[in-house]
Amino acid sequence: MAKTSMINRDLKRAKLVKRHAAKREELKKIVSSTTASYDEKIAAAVKLQKLPRDSSPSRQRNRCELTGRSRGVYSKFGLARHKLREATMRGDVPGLRKASW
Repeated sequence: MAKTSMINRDLKRAKLVKRHAAKREELKKIVSSTTASYDEKIAAAVKLQKLPRDSSPSRQRNRCELTGRSRGVYSKFGLARHKLREATMRGDVPGLRKASW
């Protein structure tokens, strides 16, 4: 089980990403626009930098839904490798089974 503080930190980041997503998208469009003037682009870049650092989606970690483990997480299932194996052995994951040859 992961530390609760780390899980809570990731939840806080997810809320910030959601809150600032529209503003970030709008500013990024201005920065990458071909029609905007140089001054407008610089102003948009400065505003983008002033947004909270944790509002960037790249600062979030993929975590296991059951344990909160951050490493070895299969994004397709949302589970860490240990829990995915356990679920597979129980037959909870349709279409997935242990390899044997």
